[in-house]
Amino acid sequence: MAKTSMVEREKRRLKLNHRHDNKRNKLRDIISNQMSSDEERAAAQQTLSALPRDSSRSRQRNRCSMCGRSRAYNRLTGLCRIHMRNAVMNGLVPGMRKASW
Repeated sequence: MAKTSMVEREKRRLKLNHRHDNKRNKLRDIISNQMSSDEERAAAQQTLSALPRDSSRSRQRNRCSMCGRSRAYNRLTGLCRIHMRNAVMNGLVPGMRKASW
């Protein structure tokens, strides 16, 4: 089980991302637009860098929905390898079974 503080930190980052997502996208559009002036780009870059760091999507980490483990995360099911193995062994994941050859 992951530390509760780490799981709560990820929840806080997710909230911040949702709060600042529209503003970040608009500023990135201004920066990447060829028609915008240099002053507009510089102002947009400065505003973007002034936003909280944790509001960026790249700061978030995928975590297991059952235990909060960050390593060996499976995107398909949202589980870590440990809980994924238990789910497969119990037949809870359709189309997956233990390999045998």
